[in-house]
Amino acid sequence: MDKLRAIELFVQLADLGSFTKVAAQTNHTKSMISKEISRLEDSLGARLFHRSTRNLQLTHTGEEYLERCKEVLHKLDDADAIVQNLQDKPRGKLKINAPMALGLTDLADLFSDFMQAYPDIELDIHLGDESIDLIEHGFDVGFRAVSTLLDSNYVGKPLMSFSYHVCASPEYLATHPPIRSAEDLLNHNCFFYSYFRNKNVWPLGKGVQIEGSLKVNNTIFMLDVVKNGLGIGFIPDFVCNDALAKGEVIEILSKVKKPKLTLYVLYPVRQFMSLKLKHCISFFEQWFLEKKNNIKKT
Repeated sequence: MDKLRAIELFVQLADLGSFTKVAAQTNHTKSMISKEISRLEDSLGARLFHRSTRNLQLTHTGEEYLERCKEVLHKLDDADAIVQNLQDKPRGKLKINAPMALGLTDLADLFSDFMQAYPDIELDIHLGDESIDLIEHGFDVGFRAVSTLLDSNYVGKPLMSFSYHVCASPEYLATHPPIRSAEDLLNHNCFFYSYFRNKNVWPLGKGVQIEGSLKVNNTIFMLDVVKNGLGIGFIPDFVCNDALAKGEVIEILSKVKKPKLTLYVLYPVRQFMSLKLKHCISFFEQWFLEKKNNIKKT
């Protein structure tokens, strides 16, 4: 038995809670993973999981073992980082988590430029808007666009700020009551973004509670429905700028105070920082700095 591989599979299985998900991430079969976990349990003389047809849960022993296995793997990562820092050229894999909408808009060019600059670094990019623990899911880097303070378990480097816009199509505005203040939204079909922290309260002025016929976990999808004249969206500018410029949607309540979104690149607080991660963070900061300078020039 390759104990290190078995430990890595055990940690992934504990984090993901599914043989199917681990198999998809590792390109191993479910039966191979199951056998490795069984061999690990046999070598330890203890059961690490309670298994059933529908559920997989850590035993008390498994929870204790998981904590220490993660410490071991982190120390191995630190050892690899020391070796990488002694080399001239960054290489290896970087696992990155980023919001879906940003990944499909601004970040695609960023990652393309990074791949050209560092061809020996392999990117493993996961796009999703749900809030996840980077450390728990094994990510080296994460992007977060937030208007509140960040978790202190991470180092956060601010990259860029974005604005929100309240958007509706010309057709919707022509066939519905006028909107002169935030309170007027109470009489309109306002769409919900599933992961919005304020739930059904849009942070306009002192806050306004909204109601609507659509709840969705992706703002690009929301924008398309807004463009079809079916309701109003509270949408960040990196999603709606093109639609606003083309006149597909119109900004309303532009003078009402709204929060700013700050895009951060995050990475876990660690004793050693690998060469590839150092170059990655530095590249991202410089890329967004140049982007901001180009925006000012135009």
